[in-house]
Amino acid sequence: MTTGNASCLWDQWLQWADLRGDREAVVHWSADAAPVRWTWQALVREAEALAQVLSGAGVARGDVCALIVRHHPRFHALYMAVSALGAVPAVLAYPNARLHPEKFLHGLRGMARRSGLDWILTERALEPTVGPVALEADTTIRGLLYPLDLPVVAAPGAPSLLQQPTPDPAAVALLQHSSGTTGLQKAVTLSHHTVLEHVREYGRVLGMGPSDRILSWLPLYHDMGLIAALHLPLALGIPVVQLDPFEWVSMPEIFLRAASDEGATVAWLPNFAYNLMADRVHQDDLDGVRLGSLRLLVNCSEPVRAESHDRFLARFQPLGLRVSVLGASYAMAETTFAATQTRPGAPARVFSAERGALAGGRVVLAGDPAVARRCVSSGHPIPGCTVQVTDEDQSPLPEGRVGELWIRSAYLFDGYRNNEEETQRAMSGGWYRSGDLGFVQEGEVFVVGRKKDLIIVAGKNLYPEDIEDAVGSVEGVLPGRVVAWGAFDDATGTEQVCVVAESEATEGADLKRLKTRIQVAGSAMDVTIARVHLVPPRWLIKSSSGKPSRKTNAERIERGEVTPREESR
Repeated sequence: MTTGNASCLWDQWLQWADLRGDREAVVHWSADAAPVRWTWQALVREAEALAQVLSGAGVARGDVCALIVRHHPRFHALYMAVSALGAVPAVLAYPNARLHPEKFLHGLRGMARRSGLDWILTERALEPTVGPVALEADTTIRGLLYPLDLPVVAAPGAPSLLQQPTPDPAAVALLQHSSGTTGLQKAVTLSHHTVLEHVREYGRVLGMGPSDRILSWLPLYHDMGLIAALHLPLALGIPVVQLDPFEWVSMPEIFLRAASDEGATVAWLPNFAYNLMADRVHQDDLDGVRLGSLRLLVNCSEPVRAESHDRFLARFQPLGLRVSVLGASYAMAETTFAATQTRPGAPARVFSAERGALAGGRVVLAGDPAVARRCVSSGHPIPGCTVQVTDEDQSPLPEGRVGELWIRSAYLFDGYRNNEEETQRAMSGGWYRSGDLGFVQEGEVFVVGRKKDLIIVAGKNLYPEDIEDAVGSVEGVLPGRVVAWGAFDDATGTEQVCVVAESEATEGADLKRLKTRIQVAGSAMDVTIARVHLVPPRWLIKSSSGKPSRKTNAERIERGEVTPREESR
């Protein structure tokens, strides 16, 4: 059987089980236990056994199965089992200490109704939180199943007993729910053909080969984790080492330790991860760690921060990390994953743009570092993708101009499930309207912010990312835990800049001094910060992609969800 010619996901996985049966496919890594290592043959046999369990419970072709499962050694097998039946997996966030139970239930209810969830596959330990949704009268959910509570039943060398017809390549392979914090998240539909063609082409761009080994702590309910760290390695026959996202947050050094111990070569990271590891990993935890095996770390945030790369490199270069490893990509669920990618083996290009000109929509090289914004390239469009910069009149803009990024791609989604209105709003003449602002310089795409988040003060455009970076550098503010937004002020007839920042400060005098330092930081970049709110650690709500949500946190402030000591002056 040849590789790379399967037309559906399950057939591709079966090919690798035949060709690489005794080689590692998935390594389930944990901080306090020995890794669980799945060979291709063992993984596929376990998936077949779980598929029989699901089929016996009533799961059928075309059913949408929500997977609400914590970091579990059999997660990949369960995901594959759903696909083997021709059902549609939808990985959702699971209840955790950082997610309020009512907010979790609100989100799950919304997704059940909008996406038409048929089954919830979860663990009995999560039943008290998940269960109530399945009992509601107006739900589409037919039942809760607990397949992972059953013992492992497949023998690695046992013959396959699963007999299922090959799915249509055009059939829906999975649902990806867009980043967000509420049940209004849109469900992106992707076909088997689209997913396979995308990861194969992206793998060629990355130069992926048999010697590669992917490492990830990324949640699998977000497209970065689901496509880059699950579908890409499974489709290309490359081993993946999966860490627990919550273990990583509390012990970020485990990413570096696993990279060293497992000989990892490629990983994808959101921008905040670079800061968190540079700031919170203790030197004592790095004994024996070497990072020379890494050939590519892909920053997938919009925008990518040059300062984050600098801090990460300065901290870990002594461990063998090379500057050429620091790449970037522009990716989103609607294009399956990557639309652009920097060249492997070279660091992402940095362009110092004059901040004032950039706010006015023009890209000008800054002569003075004090007025520069260091913009990081997300690379060239991958084959099959075209990125166009578009103005407010939906006309293309030339290089050196800032506008909304539109993408035409061979890997575009099939639409938002049960939401034709949003699908039509997102598309224009075959182009996907990303809502991101950016520019193209020498063929490379630079992302500078979100169109809907742009703050306009007296006709002046301000990017909240710039304000958040400036405030985040103030002593006393927790790095990366800042949100800036614009609120319309009737008295002035324009927006005012508002900031909420996490801090461990508690004394009144300390809070007052910190607010003053924050406003001084704004003045240094010619920004007047009208309202400053200081909140305790972990107050900010994050989206499913791990970034503090500007809209949600601004709404909390407007509702008065702050204590007296946290009020702005």
